[in-house]
Amino acid sequence: MLKKILQSVREYKRSSYLAPLFAGIESIFDIIVPTVMAYLIDYGIAENNMGNILKYGAMLVASAFISMALGFFAGKNTAIAASGFARNLRNDVFQNIQQFSFSNIDKFSTASIITRLTTDVANVQNAYQMTIRIGARAPMMMAFALFFAFRIHARLSLIFLGIIVFLTLGLLLVINHVHPIFVRVFKRYDNLNNVVQENLLGIRVVKNFTREEHEIGKFTKISLKIYDDFNRAVKRLALNAPLMQFCLYTSTVLLAWFGSKEIVAAGNNPAFGLTTGQLTSLITYTMQILMSLMLLSNVFVLFIISRASVERIVEVMEETSDLQNGPDPILDVPDGSITFEDVTFRYSRDSEKPVLDRINLTINSGETIGILGGTGSSKSTLVQLIPRLYDVVEGRVTVGGIDVRDYDLVTLRDQVAVVLQKNILFSGTIKENLRWGNENATDEEMIRACEIAQADEFIRQMPEQYDAYIERGGSNLSGGQRQRLCIARALLKNPKVLIFDDSTSAVDTKTDQRIREGLSEVIPGTTKIIIAQRVASVEDADKIIVMDDGKISAVGTHEELLTSSSIYKEVYDSQKSGGSLDG
Repeated sequence: MLKKILQSVREYKRSSYLAPLFAGIESIFDIIVPTVMAYLIDYGIAENNMGNILKYGAMLVASAFISMALGFFAGKNTAIAASGFARNLRNDVFQNIQQFSFSNIDKFSTASIITRLTTDVANVQNAYQMTIRIGARAPMMMAFALFFAFRIHARLSLIFLGIIVFLTLGLLLVINHVHPIFVRVFKRYDNLNNVVQENLLGIRVVKNFTREEHEIGKFTKISLKIYDDFNRAVKRLALNAPLMQFCLYTSTVLLAWFGSKEIVAAGNNPAFGLTTGQLTSLITYTMQILMSLMLLSNVFVLFIISRASVERIVEVMEETSDLQNGPDPILDVPDGSITFEDVTFRYSRDSEKPVLDRINLTINSGETIGILGGTGSSKSTLVQLIPRLYDVVEGRVTVGGIDVRDYDLVTLRDQVAVVLQKNILFSGTIKENLRWGNENATDEEMIRACEIAQADEFIRQMPEQYDAYIERGGSNLSGGQRQRLCIARALLKNPKVLIFDDSTSAVDTKTDQRIREGLSEVIPGTTKIIIAQRVASVEDADKIIVMDDGKISAVGTHEELLTSSSIYKEVYDSQKSGGSLDG
């Protein structure tokens, strides 16, 4: 896993190497200070030698300034490396997500993907930042401190080894009990993000049904679970501090007890044993050794938190789209003819009942096809197989006489435009949204597409017209206006197949009719597939397909279906009596 995510360091390798290098050298100067302090006490202050006081004092000041400079450069390179690594990691994950099929996205859920791109990447960034600085500095400081301590007095320094073993075992015990909690916490974060996302996207419905208290209750319930888990984890991590204090005080007391005996026995003479300055150095080294262990424990804590995050990030990075180009993909779509040959489809291969069952259908290039059926009849699923948003389980779908799995995905989807019922517009101007269909479209081409889609009229009424700003999701437009802009956007692709997935449901019947008339005049050679709830939207089609429970119930013209399909006639009669057939 680490090898996978560390590939995102890339251009920040230099800073990633310099940060621990500066931190390591900084630790050396920090370790020199106690030894110089011992010389200052023993050979300067104790002997009242002003020359040695000035010499060792100058060495202390120089060491402090050098350590400070090295600390600055270590911190600077750490910040550059960690933030750059996080940026690359976030970009790498996002780029891989862009290759996902619908089924890949369904596997993780939108809320979980957002958590992994934000919270999880932030956790990994913090752990990386601590590792390349503290993770390098603390072990070196501990090693050098032990070396100098043993150099001063080997027998007394054995106290450090015992304390280190005790503290290490205690920290490992805490770590093993905390990791499972954080694994659970990040799954709860996914649920929390999902609740927030649903609430904000459906805020109008929430307010319309006065369900604010219900939504607050859902949010509070998950928040409390996260609080409980974090509280439990922090309580266990809080053992680090008293464990550290116990080791610090124990080693200080032992050093003071045995060290004072050594000083008395040697008469404070360095030639015969321990001196006051050396004991002071040993106590300082105690602080440095235990502080190094404490810093390492903090790194380990971040490892605990980030380990779960790393697993979740790598899971997304290693996920491959189940829709891939073949070894030699076809880069040209000959025409807009479509065939379904004995097609069966399931969203999950484990499902017993297929969503589409044994579909056989032929659509000629340039035909206008209507698709009608009740809710759950799999109308949308049928057309989603044409641009290969999903792959069939059995059979095959062809466009231009070629299996859609043999095309280059970009080529196929450039020639098969889909206008969805749930229209998505992005924050930006009308022009910027229209250019999603063709980034090189001229103003004249955009205006013409909007005229066909019956959008030009309401755009002209806006103060800024085609430069008018659209809020995220098109929230400052009506449903019908959003649908018409999305139709215009699709028209700019100039596709060979144009699919309307109930995408005129929010416009009135007259506007719907004008859109259909414009399409037949301007793009007569394009195959047009219209999924609709209104018979009026499809009655002029060359063929109408009636779907029922994942199967084709009937195929024919409007007149033919009125006599041959009871489902179609029932829908027609109900809409006629309700007045919704008025064109």
